[in-house]
This record gives sequence, C-alpha cells and structure tokens, in this order.
Amino acid sequence: MQQGLLKLLEGSVVLVPPNGGRKHPEQKMIAVDTKNILFICGGAFDGIERKIASRLNTHVVGYGHDIEGRKKKRENLIKYVLPMDLKSFGLIPEIIGRLPILTSLDPLDREALRRILTEPKNAITRQYRKLFEMDGVKLKFTEDALDLIVDKAIEYKLGARGLRSIVETVMMDAMFEIPTQTRKEFVVDKSYVQDQLEKAHFEKTAISE
Repeated sequence: MQQGLLKLLEGSVVLVPPNGGRKHPEQKMIAVDTKNILFICGGAFDGIERKIASRLNTHVVGYGHDIEGRKKKRENLIKYVLPMDLKSFGLIPEIIGRLPILTSLDPLDREALRRILTEPKNAITRQYRKLFEMDGVKLKFTEDALDLIVDKAIEYKLGARGLRSIVETVMMDAMFEIPTQTRKEFVVDKSYVQDQLEKAHFEKTAISE
C-alpha cells in the first residue's frame, strides 16, 4: 500500500476507472497526472503515543525537574510527533520524506461535539426528527439530554462517531413504540437518555469496544 501511495506522491500518470470501483480489463481508463496535485494524508496512528513517550523519556533524576511540564506532555503526546516516530511506527522513509509538513490535530472538545450533534444539515438528531415527522410525531431533545449524550461520548472517548451510536441506543425503543401510540409529541430528556443507556448496558459495551 505504501509503495502505491509513494507512486502517487512522486508524481506520475495513473489509470483511474471512470466510474470508480474495481478495475476490469475491458474497462476504459482515464489517465490522471498527479504531479500538480496537493496530497493531504492523515491517519489515526493508534499507539504512536508510546513511541513518542519512549523518545521523550521525561524521567529526570534530581531536584527542580518540571513535574507539571511532564504531566502536560503525557496528556497530549501526539502534538510532539516527529518523522522518526512515524518511521518507528511503520511508515517507510520514502513516504515520510515526501510529506514535508507534519502536524497533529487536537481531539474534539465538548463544544465541537455539541455542534456536530445538532448543527449540520444531516445531524443525527435532525434525522430522527424527520423520521418521527413521517409518523406524525414531533420529536424534541432537551438541552440537558443533548449535554448528557455529549458527556457520554467524551467519557468513553468515542468521538464524533460515538454520538451516533449513543443516540441510536437511546432512540431504539422509541422508534418501534411511539409510532404505534396516539401521542403527537415525544420529548427526550436527560432521565430518558440515562434510563435507555442503562437498559442497553451501554457502559459495558462501550468499554469492551
């Protein structure tokens, strides 16, 4: 895979199927010159923090060492990543040499997760509102319910993708029960979210994953 990526980064003419998908011998291909394409590569690199920690080796013998500074380094080691860490992680030097700018991204904070949950056009909460509207039911999420969902995603370190799994767990019973009832409005509050997560044993599931 890395050798294939290296070919693209070096600038070459590659043949691409016009409709995507798998290549077929009888299919016409489109030639694409990658020489003037800007490539932005990213990855999770799960476990690279151990490589960085080993390199930093912040243990100090004697008096006056910066305990607070070392604590901050341990909290977000990924921002101290260097090319040598990527090499020890498994990337080939040729790939690293052709990616001159190396940086890290901070984890999504509480405010960002809250916005992801409600603001995008296809936000998961809006999708459920639309589904309930099809059955003539007005769905509402209270502010404290949304806060609890975000808190659970942070607590279990699930990130933005975890928001969907939490909301789906919370709404599972309501999706089947509410349309069969005569009620025209359904409110998801903090207590309902807590009850549904406990009922589904979400804590044990999230930890095991």
